[in-house]
Order: sequence, then C-alpha cells, then structure tokens
Amino acid sequence: MEEKILDLLAEICEDDIVKEDLKTELFQSGLLDSLGFAELLAGLEEECSVVIAPSEVTREEMDTPEKILALVRSKC
Repeated sequence: MEEKILDLLAEICEDDIVKEDLKTELFQSGLLDSLGFAELLAGLEEECSVVIAPSEVTREEMDTPEKILALVRSKC
C-alpha cells in the first residue's frame, strides 16, 4: 500500500522526489497546493479505501510523504 500512496503522490506532485525523500516539505516546496491536496484525498479514498475528510486534517499533518503514510496507516 505504501508504494501505491507514493506513486499517487508522485503523480499529483509531478515529481518522483516524494518517493526518494520522505521528509520533503510538500506545501513549502510548492509540490502540492490546495487543488493537489484535494486530489490526494480523493485518490487515497479511491486507491486505498481510506477516507480522510479535508476538515479532519490540517496541511501541517500532511506536509511530508512520511506524515501522509503515517496518517493512512493510522486509518487502516
């Protein structure tokens, strides 16, 4: 599942660095914006059957690939 999530994130960010460096700051670096964030949440629901409402998380809780993976693991 981790690989699926990282592939999804790389596709949305249009950069494979998110697979190589799990501590990459997604919002600060400009790799992810509000639209990409919404796309990520929809993709996680579709690909991994993990529902994360935008109102239940903050950007800070999902600002690195590492944090996204941890959040998804906590939902499974």
